[in-house]
Amino acid sequence: MSFLLNELTKILKGKFLTPYFLPIVSLPEMKIMAYKAIIHGPSDSPLHSLRSLLDSAERFNLSAKLEYICEEITLNRYASLNIKEKLFIVINPSVAQQPDFKKKEILKYMDKLGIDPASIIIELTELKPIDNFKLIRNAVTYYRKLDFETAISYLGAAYLGFSRWSELQISYVEIDRHFIRGIQDDPLKINLVRSIQDIASSFNCKLIAEGIETEDEFKTIEKLGITHGHGHYFGRPMLIPLKKIDPALFVVSDKTDKFNTIKAAHIAQSIAPISSETTISQVMKLFHENSDINILPLVDKQAASGIIFREPFLLKLLSSQYGMALYGKKPIQTFIDKTPLSFDQNTSIELISKQLTSSMRNDPAFIITDAGKYTGIGTTLDLLEEITRQQIYNAKHANPLTLLPGSVPINHKINQLMASKIPFSFGYFDLDYFKPFNDVYGYNTGDDIIKLVAHILTQHIPTESGWVGHIGGDDFIVIILGNDWFERCENILEAFKMAIPNYYKDEDINAGGIFTENRQGVKCFFPMLSLSAGLVDPVSVSQCQSHVDIADLASQSKKQAKKIEGNSFFINQRKVTK
Repeated sequence: MSFLLNELTKILKGKFLTPYFLPIVSLPEMKIMAYKAIIHGPSDSPLHSLRSLLDSAERFNLSAKLEYICEEITLNRYASLNIKEKLFIVINPSVAQQPDFKKKEILKYMDKLGIDPASIIIELTELKPIDNFKLIRNAVTYYRKLDFETAISYLGAAYLGFSRWSELQISYVEIDRHFIRGIQDDPLKINLVRSIQDIASSFNCKLIAEGIETEDEFKTIEKLGITHGHGHYFGRPMLIPLKKIDPALFVVSDKTDKFNTIKAAHIAQSIAPISSETTISQVMKLFHENSDINILPLVDKQAASGIIFREPFLLKLLSSQYGMALYGKKPIQTFIDKTPLSFDQNTSIELISKQLTSSMRNDPAFIITDAGKYTGIGTTLDLLEEITRQQIYNAKHANPLTLLPGSVPINHKINQLMASKIPFSFGYFDLDYFKPFNDVYGYNTGDDIIKLVAHILTQHIPTESGWVGHIGGDDFIVIILGNDWFERCENILEAFKMAIPNYYKDEDINAGGIFTENRQGVKCFFPMLSLSAGLVDPVSVSQCQSHVDIADLASQSKKQAKKIEGNSFFINQRKVTK
């Protein structure tokens, strides 16, 4: 024990602590929104890990000193690196209440470094669950008065009880990695996290998924509507913080509408806000003098705290005999009974709709933000109108036989991917000898073949791996993400080859094809149906300027593929036959 005490004392005295920066990602914005500071001791010390440091400090009553030095070193490093994103600093609320914890000294140090408190998020985390709600509440209240945003770990929030989240009014809740690990295969975890997300949304609190390690975990939490996360899937803690997340990691997030992603910014109304300190009589005057104003957002220091709606406001005020006399001089914030729902401007309207539904609230409007700052108001009516318009758009451009999108939404998606510099390959699939087959077997069976091709393509290119479009007749185009595009195309041709005999009579199968007239009216033999595909590899795609260039390359490759007997594809200047 004396050895550990000496080691800890030496570390604290020399300030031999190093902050590493873990990127916290905004999933709707597809970028780093903040960093979480993680402290390590010397690499050759038994107190290298943060856990061992905290345990030892608690054992020797040095927790307050350790936490203060950690904050000092972290803030100094944060300032020296000139980091623009926000910083999460983890603080033990029990330690923060100790008399020897220098809270005011930290503020002076931040002022010296030129760090705005608004850029710091205090995450209150206990080593062990606590049942002292007053302790947590006092800590949150203290830091909020100093203009800090606050966060809390899920285990602590769960132990306190969901009913007290609204009282704390915390900005973020970080859900423990235990609930994220393998979530895609665990219905109990999915239901639990969905419930937590619904409750967090109702309190306008953002949930942060901790420890996202795999694409499947990311896909699952994204579908649940969680807007923030961190973990090795995005980036590890680094001494020099990671500046940018690989855009390809977010491709799944772009699938919520499949082809035509509409963001919250599209429906944002630019409504001039008022301060929450505006008196009720002044608000009454604003509504009286401006009959076209029905919504007033309350915003202080660019952060929204409420929304006032004309009719409920007037009803509440005028229903009392002495309404104006009693309330006229009071600030309008006294009329706010719940925090409004808030969404980043880059959140898809489908995700907003899902969260509005799951929050079990009937809010007619919500706040739209840009990097946490008020930018406008979105109404539920506008949201529904846009979703309806989008559904009509998708239906308008969908093929009536397969319900797959046509060339317009596919081309739009190609341009989006190219603008985001996300690598992909492209394919143009076409049936060989389709007209003779139709002549012999009829158009109903021909339609069945078209639907077979659609089924095989979507089976081998699911939504997380790309997009499939039907541009008319027996022509299909595909976008394939990832490095396994070659194998997927091979599997598509093989699957079609195995399935097609089921659509022929036994005698035609034995003959290897059918006899019928060609376009000139001459009776000829036509082999069994096959697929030809013209493919454009990711390198060639990256050298194109638009979907037009890609389509030209694919058409040229398809012409070469059709010269090959059987199910075949041609990749630029390489040809492969199955």
